[in-house]
Amino acid sequence: MMNEYGKSDSPIVPEKLPNNVSKETAEAMEGRGLAKGNPPKRNASRTQGRTSAPSALERVRQAAEKDRKQRFTALLHHVYDVNRLRAAYYAVKRSAAPGIDGQTWRLYGEHLEENLQNLSRRLKRGAYRAKPVERKYIPKMDGRQRPIGVPVLEDKIVRRAVVEVLNAIYEQESLGFSYGFRPNRSPHHALDALSVGISMKKVNWVVDADIRAFFDTLNHEWLVKFVEHRIGDRRIVRLIQKWLKAGVLEEGKRIQSEVGTVQGGSIKAAAGQYLLALRI
Repeated sequence: MMNEYGKSDSPIVPEKLPNNVSKETAEAMEGRGLAKGNPPKRNASRTQGRTSAPSALERVRQAAEKDRKQRFTALLHHVYDVNRLRAAYYAVKRSAAPGIDGQTWRLYGEHLEENLQNLSRRLKRGAYRAKPVERKYIPKMDGRQRPIGVPVLEDKIVRRAVVEVLNAIYEQESLGFSYGFRPNRSPHHALDALSVGISMKKVNWVVDADIRAFFDTLNHEWLVKFVEHRIGDRRIVRLIQKWLKAGVLEEGKRIQSEVGTVQGGSIKAAAGQYLLALRI
């Protein structure tokens, strides 16, 4: 039931007015709206530069859907396509902190077309080089420090372009009830689907589990092996290896490891897609 489109039978509304509030208050009796089912799949990304980039992947998507064992050997041209790089640039959070090179979204955009053409040429001839991720720490509710990685802007752009290409393949293998690291799906969508499911069927248990520090201990060698099940384009594999080997910069020192340090939302999204596709 959780994979069906639709809404739950009834919305959630408050049982009574809050204290000392008149009945005319517009927000007093405002409840939560109807829980929605899964959103329909989209082949287009919701960005300013999406006009022609997504459609070029349609044949890849169709081939992946038709043969779930096919290895794709020619994918890089989808990545260095300037339209796709432009779409990836606009998808980057504009206020995000810059990486170790200090490049901001706004400054890069002042000469956007020139920069994207240059980036495309470097990707095409194999001259693109990944830069180390800057490691920062943010406090957690339990008092511990959570490490996060801040990639440079161009790495963010290329990662997003690569993930979009890989999504065209791995989305065809993902199960309907999977929500982690998938496009156009979020924890809110998972909660909506859960609401639909428990309202339509008798449910006795809801299990919540998490793999502790998964991306901090992920073995890079095995990650690449997972990728190579479907990705036969060595240039794409080398791109991913460049990000994994770039390491992190912490207090001015570069740290590199064969395990963990999978930093950046797009890389985590890709890793999540690989593992989901392999039913791991």
